[in-house]
Amino acid sequence: MKKLLYLFSILLIVSCSTVDKPKKPDNLLSKDKMVDIIIEMSMLNSAKGVNKKLLEQKGIDLQKYIYNKHQIDSVQFAKSNEYYAFHMDDYQDIYAKVKDSLEVLKEKFIAIQGEEVRKRANEDSLNRIKVRTQENTIQLIKRPLKAQKDLDAEPGYMKVSRKTD
Repeated sequence: MKKLLYLFSILLIVSCSTVDKPKKPDNLLSKDKMVDIIIEMSMLNSAKGVNKKLLEQKGIDLQKYIYNKHQIDSVQFAKSNEYYAFHMDDYQDIYAKVKDSLEVLKEKFIAIQGEEVRKRANEDSLNRIKVRTQENTIQLIKRPLKAQKDLDAEPGYMKVSRKTD
């Protein structure tokens, strides 16, 4: 029983120990900058999942790219991230903005993708019309001249005016 009491006492003391609050870094990144960086990291990590071999072949390091673009280093980002993670309200605000921004970007991407599909469908339709027109022209050239009223009755025939001398 005494062993159980000692064990319980030790667990109580250990569990009540305080967690050191991280100090505010001298070069703390602003919330908005953190949002921008996390958004870019999310998008580039997605790209990395899709084209990992291509990125490796070209020797592109996505984290270095982001750090260089925002003129920060990994230590500055890690300390800022640790500081905001300890302050949960700030961290939740940051990730709420990240989520909202990614949703907006997703909607824009879907709209662009839909527009490209419509554009390709229109191009395909125009190509089919062009091919049909060429086929009709070839048929007109190959067959003997018919009376105008016979040609007008044919489906897909386009009137062509001919000059007679």
